[in-house]
Amino acid sequence: MPSEIRMPVRDLGGVLGFHEACHVVAGLISLRAQARNNPHGDQYSLWNWLLDKTDKPQRQMGLSVRECLLRYQDEEGRGFVSRLPPTADDTLRRLVKAIHRADHLIECLDQCFQDLSEANAKSGDYFTRNDVVRLMVAAADPQEGQRVLDPVCGSAGLLIGADRHVSERTGRPSNLKLIGQDVHPSALHVARMNLTVRGIHARLSEPVDSLARPAESSYDIVLANPPFNGPWRADPRTDDPRWSDEAAPPQDNANLAWVLHIVHALAPRGRAAILMAEGAATGARQVEQRVRGRLVQEDVVESVVALPPGLFAHSRAPCCLWLLNTDKGPRDEWGSSDRRGKVLFINARKAYEQAPRRKRRLSPEGVEQVVRTLGAWREVDGQYRDEAGQCRSVTAEEIADQRYDLQPPRYTDEPGIDETLEQRRIDELAAELREKFEESRALEADLLQVLDEL
Repeated sequence: MPSEIRMPVRDLGGVLGFHEACHVVAGLISLRAQARNNPHGDQYSLWNWLLDKTDKPQRQMGLSVRECLLRYQDEEGRGFVSRLPPTADDTLRRLVKAIHRADHLIECLDQCFQDLSEANAKSGDYFTRNDVVRLMVAAADPQEGQRVLDPVCGSAGLLIGADRHVSERTGRPSNLKLIGQDVHPSALHVARMNLTVRGIHARLSEPVDSLARPAESSYDIVLANPPFNGPWRADPRTDDPRWSDEAAPPQDNANLAWVLHIVHALAPRGRAAILMAEGAATGARQVEQRVRGRLVQEDVVESVVALPPGLFAHSRAPCCLWLLNTDKGPRDEWGSSDRRGKVLFINARKAYEQAPRRKRRLSPEGVEQVVRTLGAWREVDGQYRDEAGQCRSVTAEEIADQRYDLQPPRYTDEPGIDETLEQRRIDELAAELREKFEESRALEADLLQVLDEL
């Protein structure tokens, strides 16, 4: 996406905040896309009316954008069109002109969400980036006609990724049954616009705290990127079928509560891909060990993949991808191997590449390697074998001997070469410093480009 769009989007996020900026950007891009697709429709006239206002500096641009979005949105969406301050006028002029000239609007929308998320990371608002979405969806591997849930859907990136996965495989529009939930009404509204501009149908819930109660239905696939290490409270008045008294998740950290919630939502042959903070895999408290022990004993953990640190602006810590499966026996849609009683650990900490201003991202080769390893282990394609430092298939008994620690390097690394925590922290800080240098160089290049255009 050209810098002429990225810069006003990031500026707008600084003035309005994450959610408000997302509503404005998604609304404008959605309107522009519909105007372009139907040059004789009402949206075309409305967009040209707004574009004409960009050449009238005496008029407050924020008022024009707000009026335009109020006319464009349905009754429900109008409630999310906030007043735009005069300090945003120049930024909005640049943004409208840049969107008008943009060729690839959907790609622009994805990049806008990512830039706004990174600029407002400290507020806890972020979305799942496309490189991570592709890995999660490929690992869960949804099939035609299946029911797919994201209980914390945000901007609906994982649902969109599932739809793309099936349509790319079959060569025709996906027939997945997509269901999205989120606690934030504003996030659901952004998700609705994000889906609409791509022509994807999904059933989005009313605002709901997914952790507050068990799922009312079962699902073939669950995809989720819940907030890392967030607090939560169980309802003390009810017996919750998602967990027992002996294996209830800790209430000062929702990580394992999300895992148990998703396990309960899975159909008898259901699968899930969940992005988790590393602490969920290796926390040493007895309550955490009991929950992980239950998951291993019930044989619902298929694989844990250690991902590189620094993939997300909101967290420098490493994270893991948890793959769950309620039936690891051989079957057509999963694979011909019988992996009951075993867990595949993959160490993909080095599966990244540097990207200017985007910190790190998963490399295409790294994603492909993880997916290929999973396919070989399932006997979908290729022959699996353990590889020191990369992957290892481990029995439930060995995991029990390790007090149900699910951190992949514990099993994949050879004895005697495991990094100390201090050395790992040094490496992370050094990598972060290198990324800051790269970000500084990228910012300098952007500023020089702006100066050249003056």
